[in-house]
Amino acid sequence: MRQSLIALSVAAAIAAAAGCSKEAAQAPAVDENAQVQASAAADAKSSVVASNPLLAEWTGPYGGVPAFDKMRVEDLKPAMEFAMAENLREIDAIAANPEPATFENTIAELERSGAELDRVFAYYGIWAANKSTPEFRKVQGELAPKLASFQSKIIQNDALFQRVKAVYDARNDSDLDSEQKRVVELTYNQFANNGATLDGKAKERYAEINKRLAELHTKFANNVLADEEGYTLFLSDDQLAGLPESFVKAAAALAEEKGEKGKYAITNTRSSMDPFLTYSENRELREKVWRNYYNRGDNGGEHDNNAIIAEILKLRDERVELLGFENYAQWRLQDRMAKTPQRAMELMEAVWPAAVARVEEEVADMQALADESGADITIKPWDYRYYAEKVRKAKYDLNSDEVKQYLQLDKLREAMFYVAGELFNFEFSPVEEGSVPVFHEDVKVWEVTDKSSGEHIGLWYLDPFARAGKRSGAWATMYRDHTTFDGKTNVLASNNSNFIKGAPGEPVLVSWDDASTFFHEFGHALHFLSSNVTYPTLNSGVRDYTEFQSQLLERWLSTDEVIDNYLVHYKTGEPIPEELVAKIKKASKFNQGFATTEYLASALVDMKLHTADPEGIDPDKFERETLEELGMPDELVMRHRTPHFGHIFSGEGYSAGYYGYMWADVLTSDAAEAFAEAEGGFYDPEVADKLVKHLFAPRNAVDPAEAYRAFRGRDAEIGALMRDRGFPVPGKESEKENTTIAVKD
Repeated sequence: MRQSLIALSVAAAIAAAAGCSKEAAQAPAVDENAQVQASAAADAKSSVVASNPLLAEWTGPYGGVPAFDKMRVEDLKPAMEFAMAENLREIDAIAANPEPATFENTIAELERSGAELDRVFAYYGIWAANKSTPEFRKVQGELAPKLASFQSKIIQNDALFQRVKAVYDARNDSDLDSEQKRVVELTYNQFANNGATLDGKAKERYAEINKRLAELHTKFANNVLADEEGYTLFLSDDQLAGLPESFVKAAAALAEEKGEKGKYAITNTRSSMDPFLTYSENRELREKVWRNYYNRGDNGGEHDNNAIIAEILKLRDERVELLGFENYAQWRLQDRMAKTPQRAMELMEAVWPAAVARVEEEVADMQALADESGADITIKPWDYRYYAEKVRKAKYDLNSDEVKQYLQLDKLREAMFYVAGELFNFEFSPVEEGSVPVFHEDVKVWEVTDKSSGEHIGLWYLDPFARAGKRSGAWATMYRDHTTFDGKTNVLASNNSNFIKGAPGEPVLVSWDDASTFFHEFGHALHFLSSNVTYPTLNSGVRDYTEFQSQLLERWLSTDEVIDNYLVHYKTGEPIPEELVAKIKKASKFNQGFATTEYLASALVDMKLHTADPEGIDPDKFERETLEELGMPDELVMRHRTPHFGHIFSGEGYSAGYYGYMWADVLTSDAAEAFAEAEGGFYDPEVADKLVKHLFAPRNAVDPAEAYRAFRGRDAEIGALMRDRGFPVPGKESEKENTTIAVKD
C-alpha cells in the first residue's frame, strides 16, 4: 500500500514539476496562478523526497551521509524516475532561460543540477556492485533503457546545446579562469562527442542505439555474475592437498555459509581461483576450476554473452559512424592521452615481443621442473600458476605462502594509512560503529582529516570481503565529490575488495599481488580525497591517466618503512625477516612474462575488436584468430576473455581503453624513478609535495600531459617500464628509447 502511494506521489510530482517548468517558460510575468502551481509543485516534491529515503537529502554527521541502512529495492525505481524527471525539469529551465548564455547561467547551473539523481545513483551503484539480488537485477533491467533515454534527452536538447556552444565559442574572450575554461571545454565535448551535433533521423537513431546498448551492457554484466554464482565447487577433505591452511579455513567457512558444512567452497571469482590454481596439487581439479573461471559468459544457454558482444560491437560502430568516425576506437581515444588507436597500439606492440619472449623462458623453467619431478605433463594454462610457484621456490627460495603469513589485511590497511599520512598529510580515525549507516555489517568507516590542522576532509568506507551478489575484483568509488563553487563539500570515498573472509577469530592473509591491488585501489581513494577543484565536472577522469595515480601507489608496499613496521607474522607478531625481504625484492621481476602477456592480450584484443568491421563478427572466433596472429603462447590465456570482459562490455568505461593500464604504467614507472632518485627516496617531501600538487589534487582541472610535465619536468618515456619488468630496453640509437606517451603540443 505504502509503495503504491509513493508511486502515485512520484507521478503527481513529476506532472506538477513539468507543469511548473512549462508555465515559467511561457509566462515570465508573475501571476497568482503561477505562484499557486509553483507552490503545489514544491509541496509535491517535498512530499516525495520525504517519503522515499533514496531521494532524501543526506543528514547526520560529516556533512550528511547516505542512508545505507534504509535501502530497499522497491524504492529504487520510483526514486530514479522522480530524480530523472526533476533533473530534466532543471535542464529545461536552463535551456529556456531568455537571457544570453553565460558561464554562470548555463555551465554553473548544469554543474549544480541533478542533486537528487546523484543521491539515488549512490544507492544504485551499491546494489549494482556490492549487493546485487534477483530483485535488483529485475529493476536494473527496467531502468537501463530509461536511463539511456534520459541521457539522450539531455544530450539532444538542442536549445541547451546551443547555449553551451555559445559559452564555448566565447571562452577565450570571456573573463573565465583556467578551471572555468576547462569545465566549459569538457562540457562542450561531452555534448559534441555524444551526438548533440546531429539532427533529424540521425539524432533519433543515436538515441535508439544508446537505449539498446544500455540494455545489452546490463544483460552482459548480469550474465557474468550469474556464471560466477552458479559454478561454486565444493571439495571434500581428500581434495585439499597443497592448499594453505588459511585458504582451507576460509573455504570451510564459506561452504558453511552456503549450507554445505563439512565441505570447502571454491567460488568462481579471481580471489578464490587464483590461490587454488597456485597451490592445489590436484591437476584435474585445477583444470575444472580454471575452466569454470575462464568460461564465464561462454557456456551456451541463457547466460552466454557471445551474441550480446556481436550486437554491442555493431551498434557501437553504427553510432560513431553517425558522428563521422571510421571506427569506435578512433572516437573513444580522441580525448584520451593516447589520442589515436595507432599510438596506443604502438605502445603495446613495443612491449609485446619482450613479454612473449619472457613467457617462453618461464615456461621452459616450469617444464624442466615438471619433467624433473616425473610429472609426465606438458604445461597447460591450469598448470602455469602452480609450476610458477615451484619455480619461484627453486630459483629464489621464495615461498608465496610463507610471504602471506606476514600480509595481514588489517596491518596492510594500517600501512596504507601510514603512507597517506606521510605523502598527503592525511590521518584516518575509525568512526564509532553505528554512527554512520553502512550497507553491510562488513563495511567499516574512517574519518579523514588533515594531520596538521585537524581539518575534516571526508570519510573512507571499506567493504573488503567477497559474498553472494557482489561483483568480483576490486574497485574504488565516490559517493560525494569535493567541490567549492557552492560551498565546500567533503568527500565520501569507498574501497571494495573480494578477499575471502577468514574463519572466526582468524586474520585474513593475502598474497603479495592482492596486497598490491589493495594499495592500488586505495590510490584511487586518495585521488578522490586529495581533490582541490571547484566544479564537479573536474572530478572526472581521463581513462588512460586515472589509473596512473593508483598504480603508482602500489610502489609504497615494498618500501622499507612499510615492510619494517607493518609486515609482521600473524601468529608471533615478529617482523618479516630481512632474508625473506631480500628474496621478495630479488624476485620482484619474476613471472613478468605471464603478468604482462595476459594483460596485453586482453588490451590488444579490445583495441582490435573496436577497430575491426563488426559486420557478421563471431566474437569467439575473432578472439582465437587474433591471439593466433599475435603469437599468444598456448600456456596462458587473456586476463579477461571476451565473453566476461566486463571492463569493455558491461559498460563503456574501458571499451577501446583497456590499453590505459599500460599507458598509465609507463607514467608510473617513470614517476617512481623520480622518487627513487630523490634524496629522501619514496618519502622525499619535495617530490611528494609535487606529486600531490600536480598529479592528485588537480584531478581533471589540468590537461594530463601538462600535469605530468609539471611534476617531472619532461614527458614520460618507455625505458623505465622496460627496466621495471626486467625486459630489454631498446638501445639509445633506437627511436623507441625515447618513445613518450604525452601528447606533443
